[in-house]
Amino acid sequence: MNDLFQLTNIHFAFEPERAVLTGAEFRLGAGERVALTGPNGAGKTTLFHIMVGLLIPQRGSVVAFGHPRREEKDFRAVRARAGLLFQDSDDQLFCPTVREDVAFGPLNLGKSRGEAEAIARRTLEGLGLRGYFERITHRLSGGEKRQVALASILAMEPEVLLLDEPTNALDRDAEVRLLQILTGLPQAMVIISHREDFLARIATRKVRLEGGRLRDI
Repeated sequence: MNDLFQLTNIHFAFEPERAVLTGAEFRLGAGERVALTGPNGAGKTTLFHIMVGLLIPQRGSVVAFGHPRREEKDFRAVRARAGLLFQDSDDQLFCPTVREDVAFGPLNLGKSRGEAEAIARRTLEGLGLRGYFERITHRLSGGEKRQVALASILAMEPEVLLLDEPTNALDRDAEVRLLQILTGLPQAMVIISHREDFLARIATRKVRLEGGRLRDI
C-alpha cells in the first residue's frame, strides 16, 4: 500500500519542558478512515498541524504524497491536497458570505470565478445546504458554520481529509447526514472526535495518541 502520509519519529514541544510528541509514528494509506483518539491535550490537533506544515517538528520526518516535506514551501502543495477542518469553524471562515468562503479554495487552485462558484453551489447542495449560497457567514449558527467549513474543504476536492471534531455543534439530523456523506466519500481521512459512537460507524481503524506516541487499538 502506498502511503499518503508517513510520519517517522516525530518530536514536538511548544516549550522545552512541554513535550507533546516524543517519537510519534503514523501512516495513512489510500482509502483509510482512521479514528485518532486520546486524552485532551495529548497532541492530536498538533499532529494534524504537523501533517500540513502549520507546525514543523523539532525532530523526525514528514513524507506526504511521496515526497519529504521539511519547509513551508514544501507544504504548500500538501495543503492543496489535504483538507484540514479546524476544531473551531471561526478559524476557517473569514469571508463575508458563504458563497465567498466556499469558492475561495477553488479560486486559489486556479478555477475561474464562474467555475469556483459552480463548485461552491454544488458542494453546498451536496451537504444539504441548498439556499445557503448568499447567507452572511457571521450570522450562521455554530452547526451551520461547521457544515459550511466542511463545504469549503470539500470544494477543493482534496485527496485526504483531516477532520478535527467534525460533529461539534451539529444537531442529530445534521450529524446523521454528515456520517452518510463521509462514508460515501473516496478520500482517505483521519478523524478526531470525542464521539465514540460516531467513530465506530465511520472508522476502518483506530489509533490512540498518549504519552507522545501513537499505537493501534
